[in-house]
Amino acid sequence: MEKSVAIASLSALAQETRLDIFRLLVRAGTEGMPAGQIGERLGLPSATLAFHLKELKNAGLVTFERNGRSLIYSAVYPAMNELLGYLTENCCRGDVAGCDVGVCDGAILVTSKKGIMQ
Repeated sequence: MEKSVAIASLSALAQETRLDIFRLLVRAGTEGMPAGQIGERLGLPSATLAFHLKELKNAGLVTFERNGRSLIYSAVYPAMNELLGYLTENCCRGDVAGCDVGVCDGAILVTSKKGIMQ
């Protein structure tokens, strides 16, 4: 991951509402969640929600599919995992095997959009 991409991702997540949206979408899994349901769950007006979803989409952290009249948003797990990998790639001076248990195990949370969870 390039540093500029990491900075864009972290910048998008460095806002309370966007972080809440992203965490909700991560919990929703690979099936995602309709925009209206996101707004209801977080108590956000549609204009505010649209603004924050656009920022997360521009950072490459969320994507959407049209299903009839609904937009279904989902987290982009490969981007999330790449960011986590970037943040931990030099953990324990690059010797992850020598780290204390749980310090930076490099676990991949979701390996594909098809729902393979680890």
